[in-house]
Amino acid sequence: MKRVEDLAALEALYPEVNPRAVSKVATRITPCYARWIDASRFAMMATVGPEGTDCSPRGHDGPVVRIADAQTLLMPDWRGNNRLDSLRNIVEGGRISLTFMVPGSENVVRVNGTAILTDDAGLREGFARKGLRPATVIVITVGEVYFQCAKAIMRSRLWTSDPVEVPSAGDFLREADADFDGAEYDAGYADYARSRMW
Repeated sequence: MKRVEDLAALEALYPEVNPRAVSKVATRITPCYARWIDASRFAMMATVGPEGTDCSPRGHDGPVVRIADAQTLLMPDWRGNNRLDSLRNIVEGGRISLTFMVPGSENVVRVNGTAILTDDAGLREGFARKGLRPATVIVITVGEVYFQCAKAIMRSRLWTSDPVEVPSAGDFLREADADFDGAEYDAGYADYARSRMW
């Protein structure tokens, strides 16, 4: 397989960048981007650290992040699997990218920047739900924000495709451990998760 080994070779394979693809980039959360981000209940969060990269889904029943100001987003870290892959990367490296999605919209909004973690009691209290507080809050400093064109979602028909049958979480766990009861896990997971969402 032939490898593309330098930037000049890469750039020779593609036409010139559309000037609007560059000029659309903002260095702060503008009013339009604020409206879009406020509408997003789901984001993919990518981080990089000494051990490698991680991309983690983040979701909420309201905005997935809170806009503190034009340069700062706040994301509560609610209960998960406690692997801490993304959080370790933030502590050790601080680089972060977020891809915000809104069901039905064929565009996505991307934020690139840096992040820190805080266990500040006041910030955590501001996200309290059902008597629970997130263990930490991710404080994201915006470096750039821009929308990504709709082609990828249009090609995939993400919001309009018929459902596809895929392996369940129980199937994956059973594949890793032949003695694991994947069917029982799947049958009870929704109730289990609802009691531990926050």
